[in-house]
Amino acid sequence: MKNIKKIKIKLNGKNKSVDDGSSLNELVINLNIPIKKVAIEFNEKIINKKDIKKIKLKSNDVIEIVHFIGGG
Repeated sequence: MKNIKKIKIKLNGKNKSVDDGSSLNELVINLNIPIKKVAIEFNEKIINKKDIKKIKLKSNDVIEIVHFIGGG
């Protein structure tokens, strides 16, 4: 069995442990978040969803995921 190192990130203001080397895309998939219905801020910068697979998570990264809500 392979021992996978964990890192700590901050997701929507809460501490979370994820596998070292995980991508932002893997995080979104594991959380079952519909990518088309959210905006993602990564370390205080809004991320273009085309680049989400290129971003590797590092210890102490700060991620905010905001869901769009329709209404009137």
